[in-house]
Amino acid sequence: MLARLSAPVPQARAAVLLASLLWGTTGTVASFSQALSPLAIGAFAMGVGGLLQTLLAWRHIRRELAALQAQWPVLLTGALAIAVYPLAFYSSMRLAGVAIGTVISIGTAPFFTLLLECLIGQRGSVSRRWWLSFALGVVGLALLSLPGAAPASAPAPVTGTLLGLLAGFTYALYSWVAKRLIAGGIRSQAAMGSLFGLGALLLLPSLLLTGSHLTAPVGNLLVVGYMALVPMFLGYLAFGFGLRHVAASQATLLTLFEPVVAALLAVTVVGEPIPALGWLGMGLILGCLLLQARGE
Repeated sequence: MLARLSAPVPQARAAVLLASLLWGTTGTVASFSQALSPLAIGAFAMGVGGLLQTLLAWRHIRRELAALQAQWPVLLTGALAIAVYPLAFYSSMRLAGVAIGTVISIGTAPFFTLLLECLIGQRGSVSRRWWLSFALGVVGLALLSLPGAAPASAPAPVTGTLLGLLAGFTYALYSWVAKRLIAGGIRSQAAMGSLFGLGALLLLPSLLLTGSHLTAPVGNLLVVGYMALVPMFLGYLAFGFGLRHVAASQATLLTLFEPVVAALLAVTVVGEPIPALGWLGMGLILGCLLLQARGE
């Protein structure tokens, strides 16, 4: 029923921002796990959340099965990106810190998405407003990533940054694939449900190798349960709804709100230090979001 509503663009942007808010809590929640591999956290959260989306969208997937099968190369590409993304993302946060890992992973996604839209899609030009907002976001992210922003306990900031870039690319890729499927006439529930269902089938078997300590201590089960149900399931429902009415590049730019939330929680809850320039960076990211809220 929700997908049939003709939602105005501001409402769609609000849905993307809600998803970003929920996603921004993942790094802080993951920090409460004990002796649990970031690969297991990512596989369980995205895998179980993906299966829930598939079950919810099953009727729509069956109705559009022929259209989905016709797009199987694109669908498989998106599923592979979904399988890689959480493994790279949670490993990046573990190695570089919650704030830095989230900033790099999410902050690079708009650039990668725009490249995909221009090089592979039908987009021929980008508005000045988008470039201005993107520039503000890039400067803000750079300030957040200055030396000293990573916590002293971060074991491998450089490796974490590289994994963050991989996460940013795969996030952009599956967002672009989802938007392409939806723009091609496939309902958002069917597109997102099939993408995440296939991604889950690729992810969940990895728990056989990485899933030790998944349920013990019990706090680990609470962590991954929250991740699967709230950010991954509810968050991606909101994100899929938003993708119906905004371009993938604008949607991923709006998700720059996620690293702001993550950085604030990293400081106030986890205790990770962010210098004064980092706070300025978050202000610039908010400026980027305000420009986007006014449209491309």
